[in-house]
Amino acid sequence: MKIFLDTAEISQIRSLNELGIIDGVTTNPSIIAKSGRKFQDVIAEICSIVEGPVSAEVIATTRNEMLTEALELVKIAANVCIKLPTTLEGIHTCNALSNKGIMVNMTLCFSAQQALLVAKAGASFVSPFIGRLDDIGHDGLSLIAEIREIYNNYEFQTEILAASARNSYHFTQCAKIGADVITIPPSLVESFIKHPLTDKGLEIFANDWKLTQK
Repeated sequence: MKIFLDTAEISQIRSLNELGIIDGVTTNPSIIAKSGRKFQDVIAEICSIVEGPVSAEVIATTRNEMLTEALELVKIAANVCIKLPTTLEGIHTCNALSNKGIMVNMTLCFSAQQALLVAKAGASFVSPFIGRLDDIGHDGLSLIAEIREIYNNYEFQTEILAASARNSYHFTQCAKIGADVITIPPSLVESFIKHPLTDKGLEIFANDWKLTQK
């Protein structure tokens, strides 16, 4: 399973990318606005750090405006992936961009039906939101499983990018179900690396080593 960072914080992206475990980055206008920097500049810097896809989201809502904005964004770097909403206008734009060989990430997906349609429109990625579905009493992980089964049935090439993952359970279950990608904040990645038994084991080894030196 690929791991994308869901952030626009340059220092965190750079640090975790050096571990060799990061495959891409997802952003949105809200995340980038927190940096206080120009949208295009932030995307360009992230693209220079990470070799994999970097999702840059359009803010337009109509197909013509989305297409115009997307064609400007892809000029930033070769690994820019255009992020579009799963709406009628978004799917129309997805089809136009995919026909040009441009990577597209269809975001805000909340149903298997939406996921099937964006795959037919040529999306590179579909982003089902696990946590947001859980928030309203639905099972977000069940949606990941449904999409996985449908995509396997018809051999769609669209990758399932599990979004809005909130914890280690989401992470592990997505890997077991077979999500192609998961996007998570840097803090979650760092928390997965740590384990109290690892720390305890290191402490025991260090103490035993000191005893052998006496």
